[in-house]
Formats: sequence, structure tokens, C-alpha cells
Amino acid sequence: MGVSSQAGKSRPQTGVVFRDGTDVLQGTSGEVSAEILVGTKVKPEAVLISFRAPYKLEKGSVFDVECRDGKTGDGAFLAVTGPTGGKTLSELPASFFLDRLFDPTGRFSFYGAPTDVKVKKNVVLEDGLRMLELTFSNLSQSTNAEIPRNAVLMATIPRGTDNAVMLVASSNASRWRREGGQSRAMDIVDSFRAVPAPKTSLKLRAKDRSGGSSLDF
Repeated sequence: MGVSSQAGKSRPQTGVVFRDGTDVLQGTSGEVSAEILVGTKVKPEAVLISFRAPYKLEKGSVFDVECRDGKTGDGAFLAVTGPTGGKTLSELPASFFLDRLFDPTGRFSFYGAPTDVKVKKNVVLEDGLRMLELTFSNLSQSTNAEIPRNAVLMATIPRGTDNAVMLVASSNASRWRREGGQSRAMDIVDSFRAVPAPKTSLKLRAKDRSGGSSLDF
């Protein structure tokens, strides 16, 4: 997604809300970190997220937390679900995570809704994680053709919160099988962490990304 293709596009809805006064950072070895808010305006909770990616952190109005290879389109991004209703990761159906991922306003729907969505693997792991491996097709802006794609989703519900935080890494299907796309994606999601931020006396406010003052969450 180059600058020209971003023109006139609104930001995909990933559910990510940044805490006011913070920013997304990427270290020299690819470590990405950010502080986000989950929950509600009445009861917001701050969560620290981190992961390591071999791709550049994207900046600009259409990106939340996303790293990608501008040449291949392979990359990884953060997303947050709606309330879990107190359910654990194992109690939630796969559709709960996919509803956010493939929402008509979601990241993979930038040029049209994905098709042929299939869940190839769905497991609850240790350390409070759940992993889904997926295949789907989405529309290419340059060729207007549907391109098969593979993805792996790692989700966790940070302690004391009621939203699942997800990291999604994906690749063109041919690179997934033949050019190390799968191993890179697995390395990225294996590095994913989302934990409650340390408590402070500062009010939890959402970062305003429209250029105005900070907003109440």
C-alpha cells in the first residue's frame, strides 16, 4: 500500500486505541512496542504490547500498529476484539476473532471483503495464548485479481481485561510455502506479548489522531 493507494482511504478499523502521550516504537533489531487502551470509557485499561518483526514499522494515517515489506506486502499488524463477555480464550468460537479480522472495515478488507476464508488450525496454547492459522483470498489493488493469502493469528486476553488482543502475520500464499513466509510469520507471532501496563496516577486518555487535543477514552 503505497502513498498513492492511500489517498482518499479511511483508516481500517483494527480496534486499536493508543494511550495519550505514547507512540509506537521500533528498535534496531525489529522490536516493536506500544501502549494501548482496551475496555470502555468508564473502565479503561492500559496494555503494553510488544513483538519482533523483520519488516519496517509503517507510519501514516491508515496504519495503527503494523510492520510490512513494501515490495511483497508480507507483514504483521495488531488488532483488538470487542468484549469477550468474561469468556476465556478456549470458550470463544473462532468466528469471534475472525469477525474483527475480516470485518468490512478491517485491515484485510481495504480493497474489498476477503473470500474463501478457511481456518486450517485452531489451538489453545500455554501461557494464555490461542493460535489460528488461516487461508483466504483478497483483492489486489494493482491487478484487480483475488490473491490467495495465508495468515497466522495469535490472541491473548491480558489479565484483568475483557478484550482479546491479536497479532496477525500474513504472506502471499506462494511465499508462505516456498519462500519462508510461514516461518517468518510464526517467528513474529511467537514473540508477541500483551500485558497490563503498570498502574500510575495519570488519567487514562485516548490519543486523538485527528490533530486536535487528547480525547477521553
